[in-house]
Amino acid sequence: MLVGIIPLLAVVTLAHASEPVALSGKAMGTTWSVKWIQPAAPLAPALLERRVAERIEQLEQQFSTYRPESVLARFNASGGTDWIPVPPELAQVTRQARDLSVLTGGAYDATVHPLVQLWGFGTQRRDGVLPEVAEIAQAWALVDWRQLEVRTAPPALRKTRAGITADFSSMAKGFTADAVSELLGVLGAPNHLVLIGGDVRSGGAGGEGTGWRVAIEQPVETAVQVAAVVGLNGEALSTSGDYRNFFQAGGRRYGHIIDPRTGRPVSGELAAVSVIAASGARSSALATALFVLGAEEGLRLATAEGWAVLFQLRSEAKITRRATPEFEQRLRDLEIRVSGPKSPTAEKGR
Repeated sequence: MLVGIIPLLAVVTLAHASEPVALSGKAMGTTWSVKWIQPAAPLAPALLERRVAERIEQLEQQFSTYRPESVLARFNASGGTDWIPVPPELAQVTRQARDLSVLTGGAYDATVHPLVQLWGFGTQRRDGVLPEVAEIAQAWALVDWRQLEVRTAPPALRKTRAGITADFSSMAKGFTADAVSELLGVLGAPNHLVLIGGDVRSGGAGGEGTGWRVAIEQPVETAVQVAAVVGLNGEALSTSGDYRNFFQAGGRRYGHIIDPRTGRPVSGELAAVSVIAASGARSSALATALFVLGAEEGLRLATAEGWAVLFQLRSEAKITRRATPEFEQRLRDLEIRVSGPKSPTAEKGR
């Protein structure tokens, strides 16, 4: 589950621009919304709403683990190890997931599905009852990204071990946001903002030309509080955290993000990870992967790779943050774009 994204729609000041047009709906177990700046030849909202809903439905029918008739659910239910044809989008996501598994040393693993189900974050809840050690071991034995193979021409998936199942929830919504963004561009609305659950994908630079301003929540369960505001220009932003989807047992919190290397929910002081990337599929999956890696190891990897990432940690009943240099630069860049460069005199007096 991805959380923590708040779009900030500032008043448009460009003479030729208009206020964004907004649409919203429900799909993929969450909500979606689309905002766009009307082009010179305005687009009919009803047409965009229909086309966007159709595209989201098409992809949900591929990726859903809740619909027994979805492409992924039917693949998961298959008992053999033969190649099974799938749509190109599902093959593309599987390829990206495998690449990220390699990069993170298995911290990201799409075959974590049996553990997600076991811990009660899938189709059935556990209501605070912990699984037995033997149950964890049994489900964990079916988690290994190397045993899920993919080819793209023709697109197909294959299990090298019967019983392997996949769950692309940590990437599918971001991928779908990318697909909707692409659709809006084709339909003639290149300047837009797409939100699906906690994943946002932008197109263009917003009404003011300084980027679409989006706020990142603080990971608290009370009223919404803003941790940071960033500007997006054709980029994506995703946040992954454990402060909305969790249960408690024995005085301990168990979040929905499972560490495929241990078979158990991630534990520790990390509360949320936010990632800016070129695509929603990338930002969404990276947010989950870095959350699994944790604050220290995740920050080292993100810094080494040059990613723009914000880590928020629980520390003595308060939230502290750590960010990569690239993320900090994004904050400075937005400040300059909004307020303008500081004069030499102002800089000298700081």
